[in-house]
Amino acid sequence: MSVGSVPPLHEDSRRDGGTLMGSDDNFDIVVVGAGPVGLSFAASLAQSELKVAVVEQNTFDSLANPAFDGREIALTNASIRTLRELGAWDVIPASDKSAIQGARVLNGSSAFALRFDPPSNSGEPLGVLVPNCRIREALFKIVRLQDRARLLCGHSVVDATNSQEGAVVTLSNGARLTARLVVAADSRLSATRDLLGIGADINRLGHSMLICRVRHERAHHQIAIEWFDHHQTIAILPLAEGVSSLLLTLRSNEAYRLLAFDDDLFLSELTKLCRGRLGKMTLASKRHTYPLVTTWAHKFRAPSAALIGDAAIGMHPVTAHGFNIGLSSQKQLARGIMTACRDGRNVGDPDMLHIYERRLRLSAAPLYHATNILVGLYSRDHLAARLARHLGLRFAQHVPLVRHGISAELQR
Repeated sequence: MSVGSVPPLHEDSRRDGGTLMGSDDNFDIVVVGAGPVGLSFAASLAQSELKVAVVEQNTFDSLANPAFDGREIALTNASIRTLRELGAWDVIPASDKSAIQGARVLNGSSAFALRFDPPSNSGEPLGVLVPNCRIREALFKIVRLQDRARLLCGHSVVDATNSQEGAVVTLSNGARLTARLVVAADSRLSATRDLLGIGADINRLGHSMLICRVRHERAHHQIAIEWFDHHQTIAILPLAEGVSSLLLTLRSNEAYRLLAFDDDLFLSELTKLCRGRLGKMTLASKRHTYPLVTTWAHKFRAPSAALIGDAAIGMHPVTAHGFNIGLSSQKQLARGIMTACRDGRNVGDPDMLHIYERRLRLSAAPLYHATNILVGLYSRDHLAARLARHLGLRFAQHVPLVRHGISAELQR
């Protein structure tokens, strides 16, 4: 269905968040949340005739120039292809892309490591690390260039109603947006999901991630390490030569205790926790903490509404697949919408949304539940759990089907 032309936002209107001129405005699709998944979804609709609004509570400047937040996203090759299709991959500077040439999984003080390496004939790494802020910045630039997408920054959603006929979203400035489809992409604790009456299993794990970049004297050889130690998990992600991102998963009180240390004391404690694996270290960034919360929405759609990204599925970061699943979810929904448009159907067509939900559930459920089982096994520290971890790693190492299957999943 063709709709009227939407002129590009002028610079001044973009900077004030694209304030609506009247109390109402009509869109084909309203996307709530301008994180990487919400922005990529808007970018995926660039070739359509659809009028799209992207609502974001943060300011225009914070979206245009996102601050480094400590998070490095491990992108699979499938996610890289998606970002390339959207035009975002080439916008990210090469200096912000770090190839993962292999991965090792360690358990406690054992010298044994489960190894994951790309197939010798693939010519591709297991994945590529990119700072979260650089992905956000690139996608924002792409969406900003779209004639038919409107960015409404500095506004939160305070009410949302939906039915088979469409949806109405009310913003914190009093503006009301009507849409044929509203798409929630506003985090795993999505307020929009709640307003739409969609429940979710929310698991607050009582642990937090403490993340920082460090410079170190020992080479990482572009090998990522996941180390399950007593009462903690440490991920070492290789960046530039002599620089890594360290992710410590600790009980929240312990994470905040370390966060309060001065730099020298923190580095001394960090060296102990890493058992000197990286040699002498110095801080290369500020420290950041994030409480660990996993979510699984009871439904991924409602009448004239859909969930994507963390609003649908909030993964534990241990398998580094949360962003990749989110990027896949928006791509699946965008394809469904484009197909519906070509067939002359509504963008909120119930059958299309049902197919989207079913496919996302089938593709994401195995990894989501397997990750939760893994986290349960590796978060317990009694003797039986430690033995099970040790035996499990050795079993996986000596069964090529398991090891190669996981490597293929990382590369897909």
